[in-house]
Amino acid sequence: MEVFESLRKVSYHKLKQKLPEYRRFLYRNILESDSRIVGIYGARGVGKTTLMLQVAQTLDYAPDELLYLSCDHPLFTEVSLYAFVEYFYEHGGKCILIDEIHEAKNFEREMKAVYDFLKIKVIFSGSSAVKITNASFARRYAMFHLPALSLREYMEMALKMSFDAYPLEKILQKHTVIADAVNRELGERKILKLYRDYLDHGAYPYYFDDPESYYQKMVDSINTALYTDIALLYGVPAEKVTLLKKLLLTICVSKPLELSIEKLSKRVGVSKATLYKYIDYLHRAELLKHITHEAKRFKSMQKPDKLYLAHPNLFNALCKQSDIGTLRETFFAFSLSYGHSIHYLDRGDFLIDENITFEIGGRNKSFEQIKEVHNAFVAADDIEIGFKNRIPLWLFGFLY
Repeated sequence: MEVFESLRKVSYHKLKQKLPEYRRFLYRNILESDSRIVGIYGARGVGKTTLMLQVAQTLDYAPDELLYLSCDHPLFTEVSLYAFVEYFYEHGGKCILIDEIHEAKNFEREMKAVYDFLKIKVIFSGSSAVKITNASFARRYAMFHLPALSLREYMEMALKMSFDAYPLEKILQKHTVIADAVNRELGERKILKLYRDYLDHGAYPYYFDDPESYYQKMVDSINTALYTDIALLYGVPAEKVTLLKKLLLTICVSKPLELSIEKLSKRVGVSKATLYKYIDYLHRAELLKHITHEAKRFKSMQKPDKLYLAHPNLFNALCKQSDIGTLRETFFAFSLSYGHSIHYLDRGDFLIDENITFEIGGRNKSFEQIKEVHNAFVAADDIEIGFKNRIPLWLFGFLY
């Protein structure tokens, strides 16, 4: 296979490149996974390729037993993914890294064949918009979702320090102890300043490579997700992709419940049915977060949906403006969405895991709206340390 030798040269240089020392929180889980096939999915720019290469450099394989392949490489355009992996396997290959797997034709069918017929270790990455999150595809493999950087990870990268992550239950029970420990460890550095920096530029690791071009890189990543990932995976025509961008911009300049689906569909210029499809595509691509009312769990009530940008950093890339209340809620929704169910409700702002109510606000936010609600907390901005059921908002950036 002539293309194999050409791609092997690309692989050799890729596997030898110098990688960042910092390793994302999923590194150990992926390295220690017993699964023969491991998938990493997430939004563009979160560090999937770097993580995959870091794992590969740690694995104990000889140079000719390990191969890196990116399915968006021009040489790979007309090659069957299964045929390529089979050729490598028959020539002594033991582990293959497959980047941008969603760019390969019929990748689900091809990967199923690899799983069924070839005893080879595979680590692959794909866009979060791809259908690798579907149970029918994912149940054969160990699937790992890599989100944007948490506040904790951003601080570790920025300060070259190490901080513990905490499960939600522990934060609720021990938040004063945890916040005090973080503030003591920071010394003269201020957590609220670091938190503000994170809201501005802390989502994607490439900030540390070139801070000056960070927002342009975000714009480029958004455009690639829209014009390549979503267009390719869901068959959205190029002329309609502009409507997806218009939808994002509209959400960027609006408060979460300011626009009904009817108003939004008119403003964007699509039917309600099409709008719901577009919202789902953008939610899958981790460009926006679609949060439903808790009553919709039981389909007992017609309630509008809340739409947020997926991460506070996206405001700077899309519209350069943000309401402080929306920014706070966006940070909280992003931080809690990883590993937890999230709905909004009438008394309080968010219902987490169907039994914990949160009200989001500034340092003086009262408990008035949730005073009679069981298991309710205020996540308060602009405070370094909390008291009783008032928890610093920034602390929810330490969940992973």
